[in-house]
Amino acid sequence: MTTLITHSGTSDEPRIAGQQVAARLSTFVKAYDVRGVVGEQLTSEVAAALGWAFARFVRSRGSTSVVIGHDMRDSSPELAARFAEGITSAGLNVVMAGLASTDMLYFASGALDRPGAMFTASHNPARYNGIKLCLAGAVPLSLDTGLAQIRDDAQALLDGDLTPPDVVPAGAITERNLLTDYADYLTSLVNLTGIRPLRVVVDAGNGMAGYTVPAVLGDTPLRVDELYFELDGSFPHHEANPLEPANLVDLQDEVRRTGADIGLAFDGDADRCFVVDERGEPVSPSAITALVACRELARVPGSTVLHNLISSKAVPEIITEAGGVPVRTRVGHSFIKAEMAATGAVFGGEHSAHYYFADFFNADTGMLAALHVLAALGRQNRPLSELVSGYQRYSASGEINSIVDDVLAALGRIRSWALDNDAAVDDLDGLTVTLPDGSWFNVRPSNTEPLLRLNVEADTTTGISALREAVLAVIRR
Repeated sequence: MTTLITHSGTSDEPRIAGQQVAARLSTFVKAYDVRGVVGEQLTSEVAAALGWAFARFVRSRGSTSVVIGHDMRDSSPELAARFAEGITSAGLNVVMAGLASTDMLYFASGALDRPGAMFTASHNPARYNGIKLCLAGAVPLSLDTGLAQIRDDAQALLDGDLTPPDVVPAGAITERNLLTDYADYLTSLVNLTGIRPLRVVVDAGNGMAGYTVPAVLGDTPLRVDELYFELDGSFPHHEANPLEPANLVDLQDEVRRTGADIGLAFDGDADRCFVVDERGEPVSPSAITALVACRELARVPGSTVLHNLISSKAVPEIITEAGGVPVRTRVGHSFIKAEMAATGAVFGGEHSAHYYFADFFNADTGMLAALHVLAALGRQNRPLSELVSGYQRYSASGEINSIVDDVLAALGRIRSWALDNDAAVDDLDGLTVTLPDGSWFNVRPSNTEPLLRLNVEADTTTGISALREAVLAVIRR
């Protein structure tokens, strides 16, 4: 087996085999994951160093093995293999799960009870790749909970400032395909047996849903029409980012053309799922959160359900009406997963179409959310547009980004404007401003760019337009 760490005959300093340039990891190790340009930032040598540092971190917490999965990008198998070499050089074993969606890797981490690493850049363009890391049981890692230590140890190794001890013997690598186990587990949670025979169009965007959807939906009463199921990390048809309306157009057209009952669009690593109705109209992720919350509350009455602070105010209203306890959270998977564990929540939803389930190790899975929607639609006779109409009570702007020279100054202007308009302000994540008429907006800074992200909700589209323009005038002044 190739070892990660080698020593010269004249120096005790370690080096990475084949290292040429020590990358500055702080430029692409983000708040919750690693995401960088392949060959410039995320190189094979960097992957090996991160693997060694990750192994060091999880070994200190009692782990002896790591499971690794990767998406369909051309660079993913090599980067995953070098990461595995880094882990085994630290004496830990590796289970290589091969091709996987991100939620399939979370399943592997939970079912096998070991830390995990998923190589994917999700919806980013083809030149990018990345790593999503978790502890055993799919517990998330962020800069605050260990990722910063892993980053710094890997950087020290690359720079020659850290001398790892020799580890004998090196860890072993085994291979295990978990696709069937993953599919069986999901369908055990939501059984589609007996639903009416729905026609479903699925746009995989040439991403990992093209691998997982046939396994999950293949033995069901559904007729599945496949769009872009060929695994292709160059994304030849459109970006695998359904948040952008342009990337939903092909799905919408196909739903209308075929007369399908529903359309599903997954992002590149298939952990998010977007829904369009029988008319080809997008269904708000807040409405999906409310729908799934009601199903989970019917199963576990009185439970806590999480929603992030840019979800529609209809979500906590509906959760309360269904007998649940709504809890508002910050945006971001590490915050929601931590809150899931702390509150014992049965379910959580984000307006970005990440959906979290207690029965799925508190992790996010777009596929399980899709199964819930299909089950709800298939066990009654109304079209999807009518089924979800009761969950969509208000008008929303969607997210609007503004480049600003001084983020703090812009936030200060917004706070002053809010107070001048007798609005309530809270600081949970950026600024959330609620006006006396019940309309509200949230402004959050980007973690990586000089951007402010604005979301607005009001009773009517007219109200949305007026409030949106007023706030943008303050932001962009």
